[in-house]
Amino acid sequence: MMMSLRNPLARVRGLGSAKSGVEHWWVQRLTAVILVPLVLWFAISLISVAHADYATMKSWVGQPFNAALLVALLVTMFYHAKLGLQVVIEDYVHGEMIKLASLLAMNFVVIIAGATAVISVLKIAFGG
Repeated sequence: MMMSLRNPLARVRGLGSAKSGVEHWWVQRLTAVILVPLVLWFAISLISVAHADYATMKSWVGQPFNAALLVALLVTMFYHAKLGLQVVIEDYVHGEMIKLASLLAMNFVVIIAGATAVISVLKIAFGG
């Protein structure tokens, strides 16, 4: 048995902060809980306008309450997806450069897709 002369702090350096992992876990759970009523509202709303034409759907999205909930759904959904994908990449991609490139690419795609979705809803809501 080999005895280490390093103190406990030196042994854990470079392994990450316990605080950020717990915060990440809580935020992921919080976004999941927020998504439950938003997805239920969205599903019920889509069923209620299932056979609507384009003009009816445009006016439905244009209502302030619906537009606000759609934006909340999109922002929460894309943020939740980002958190989940980050965990998958950090856990299963082992090369540091590939991990960094994957995280950067994932963040870029999620931000672009989320911004495009939110802008689309706002454009419809404001009569574009």
